[in-house]
Amino acid sequence: MAQQPLAERLRPQSLDEYIGQSHLVGENGVFRKFIASGSVPSFILWGPPGVGKTTLAKIVANALDRPFYTLSAVTSGVKDVREVIEKAKNQHLFSARSAFLFIDEIHRFNKSQQDSLLGAVEQGIVTLIGATTENPSFEVISPLLSRCQVYVLKPMDDGELNTLLHRAIAQDEELRLRHVDIRQTEALFRFSGGDARKLLNILDIVAGATTGDIIIDDDHITECLQQNIALYDKQGEQHYDVISAFIKSVRGSDPNAAIYYLARMLAGGEEPRFIARRLVILASEDIGLANPNALLLANACFDTVHKIGMPEARITLAETTIYLATSPKSNTAYMAINRALQHVEHDTTNQPVPLHLRNAPTKLMDKLGYGADYKYAHDYDGGFVKQEFMPEALAGTRFYIPNEQNAQEAKIAERIRTLWGDKYGK
Repeated sequence: MAQQPLAERLRPQSLDEYIGQSHLVGENGVFRKFIASGSVPSFILWGPPGVGKTTLAKIVANALDRPFYTLSAVTSGVKDVREVIEKAKNQHLFSARSAFLFIDEIHRFNKSQQDSLLGAVEQGIVTLIGATTENPSFEVISPLLSRCQVYVLKPMDDGELNTLLHRAIAQDEELRLRHVDIRQTEALFRFSGGDARKLLNILDIVAGATTGDIIIDDDHITECLQQNIALYDKQGEQHYDVISAFIKSVRGSDPNAAIYYLARMLAGGEEPRFIARRLVILASEDIGLANPNALLLANACFDTVHKIGMPEARITLAETTIYLATSPKSNTAYMAINRALQHVEHDTTNQPVPLHLRNAPTKLMDKLGYGADYKYAHDYDGGFVKQEFMPEALAGTRFYIPNEQNAQEAKIAERIRTLWGDKYGK
């Protein structure tokens, strides 16, 4: 029988053994209250890989001594979901306590699979625990999401990784048989990227590549990982480096580099919907008003990837990537909303809306002048008439500043000047 990985040998069995997520499992954390009260709602754990989502779910179930069913969204279909629900229903006949149904990577479930969960969750046949690395607002259907609490798990910081490292050395029977000499931890923590499982996997790799004493220093860690790149790189720390390079290549108008990084992500098993969502963000943030069609294409790409999946989705992703990379760029909409939000967040005066722009649903409001002197734009030539829309104290303030270096926004800037003259500057 193959030896268990270090990460599995050291899996915590209680909240007291659990490292990290103090906002959830600390002295006043909600998960301690769940266990103390025995009352647990359905919930979704959202966070990056290796931060303890599965472990936390198992700890709660074990502490409350309830049946615990597990499904993986990667390999399970509607039939599997219904079979588990039927088992839980039969168990529920003999116990008032509902079983836990843990679904790993719940973001990979399609709508029909998620729909099949609704009745059992609503009736209390199962308490759903979902784990996801993706924003559940995008990937979990609204009826299911409304029935679940969402808890965000954070990557481990270096202090927590250091605690985990020393616990592994002190408690693991295999590592205790060998002398571990910790000289440097920068590379170990950097390659771990806040992922507990990755840190323990790296320790496994180093131990397997070493005879006798185990030395942990930056050079040795780097050398061992370069020799064992396939063991950690597929969804490892380079996930963040490669997606960053992809985004910056599109932003930097280099279609060849963008396609290269797209290929690396797809070959490494990256979720295509994650890439499609990044393309939608790129279309708004970095291309924006320089080419408004970019957002339409990115949105169509997002829908298409959801509908057809891999391997065909690679073609749609490639088309959209090249289109966005070769489009003119503008971040003026992105900058405009940031400027406006910054102003609003720091403006404590709560500027009153001008009277002529206010609604007047009552006679008193009408008498007070609400809506008076408002000019209906369509009553004027060209559908425009000059009037003040900003609060008095903000008259003339500019949040949107067109980038006239590209043709599309040069037209927008010219139209603003034609309509408003010098009010919003040159």
